[in-house]
Amino acid sequence: MYEQFYGFQEKPFNVTPDTKFFFSSEKHEEALNSLRYAIEERKGFVVVTGEIGSGKTTVWHALINQLPRSTKVALITNTHLTAKQMLMAILDELEVTYKEHWSKVKLLNILNNYLIDQILDDCHVVLILDEAQNLSRKVLEEVRMLSNLETEKEKLIQIILMGQPELKDIFASKALEQLRQRIAVYYHLTPLNKQETDQYISHRLGVSGSNGSAIFDAEALELIYRYSDGVPRRINTLCDRALLTGFLRDRKPVTGRIVEEVAAEIEELAPAPAPRVQNNPQPGKRNSRRKNGRGAEVQYPVMAMSGYCEEGVWRYI
Repeated sequence: MYEQFYGFQEKPFNVTPDTKFFFSSEKHEEALNSLRYAIEERKGFVVVTGEIGSGKTTVWHALINQLPRSTKVALITNTHLTAKQMLMAILDELEVTYKEHWSKVKLLNILNNYLIDQILDDCHVVLILDEAQNLSRKVLEEVRMLSNLETEKEKLIQIILMGQPELKDIFASKALEQLRQRIAVYYHLTPLNKQETDQYISHRLGVSGSNGSAIFDAEALELIYRYSDGVPRRINTLCDRALLTGFLRDRKPVTGRIVEEVAAEIEELAPAPAPRVQNNPQPGKRNSRRKNGRGAEVQYPVMAMSGYCEEGVWRYI
């Protein structure tokens, strides 16, 4: 709706993953490199965690696009599965024929034979389990058994578990100690900092066709960072709604006031920044009683200072 108004060829802040808009921040690039390394070196187990909206899904989308065509990928996004259902889902993804009535042991043998054929052809096989924190303990144990599929020198299948931070807590349980010991690479995606948030917004605007003119003013960018906490999905949601509101009000660039208004309507955003105090207090309403040099009590007007709270420290403007 607002694309033509701002000069975009397409919407810059859709929340659905699109590798064309992949922003290679230091954190996301490190995560991507960790995954590529583990696959190329046949390390076996990799775990990537991050808060909701931190960009985990975008990372594995980017990974799949960068892998050689000879790499076979089984992507499992429905993690509410039994152990046998997971094996069948993996075989489906790899296009391996099987019968549903076959036992779990037979399905595992079929998968093992397939993996041996692939390694003889010098092909990598990668299993990606998204939202892995939802996997049951039994299924996680089955995943551990998959990691036992190996030759004398290397793993037959590379397993990538993507999940929310509680996945690390799940691995900490004593029952999963054997699985935890098999993790070769662990990476946690943290939110973007202020500079990265500005670069992220600029990057997506550029990809969408922006001509470089200011779309958000400085105050709007500051508030976007503070409300979103640097989480990419929150940034997208906030920017998209702010652009729509700016379009409806015929405002260029989008102002901080617009960002504040739309942020108040989005529940998942960070707590609102401390409100600014007006510089012009009404006479007679904000006074402080102090003693002058002669000991007499005198009323002095309290001067309001404009500013904001950052990391527990009040910053005056």
